[in-house]
Amino acid sequence: MNLNKVFLIGNLTSDPETRNTPSGDTVCTFRMATNRIWNDKKTGDRQQKTEYHTVVTWRKLADIASQYLAKGRMVFVEGRIQTRSWEDSSGNKHYKTEIIAENLQLGPRLSTSNQSPSPATKTSKPSTSKGKKNQKQETKQVEDIPTIEEGDEGEIDVNDIPF
Repeated sequence: MNLNKVFLIGNLTSDPETRNTPSGDTVCTFRMATNRIWNDKKTGDRQQKTEYHTVVTWRKLADIASQYLAKGRMVFVEGRIQTRSWEDSSGNKHYKTEIIAENLQLGPRLSTSNQSPSPATKTSKPSTSKGKKNQKQETKQVEDIPTIEEGDEGEIDVNDIPF
């Protein structure tokens, strides 16, 4: 029995790049970082190692990734590992290992003053009180964000979009 399955939860390190193949398929590529944190057995000090991954999405999943993902956003990716190889004009062989996404789920967006609310959050207007000029906006997380899978053939139902 063989299994090639990857689950990653991390943050994008740059904005997604989208292009179309000559056959018309949409391809979206993005880089993400995952952190592994542990305590050193000898010293007890907290250690951290960051791994960087290239993720490739296709067709509808690529459209959604390019529309909703941005640098710094958290994302859950389910997919498989694929290594490509090619030879450059000098005859040197190159290899690139990527994650081919089969499913992805958008994570929550951190609310900061320079970002607009993500599709995963709803923002209510601050109430006006006597003498209080700077009221914080209340942000409510939408708990059931739909999962998008590569094989889905149906159209996206507008009622399933959390905004």
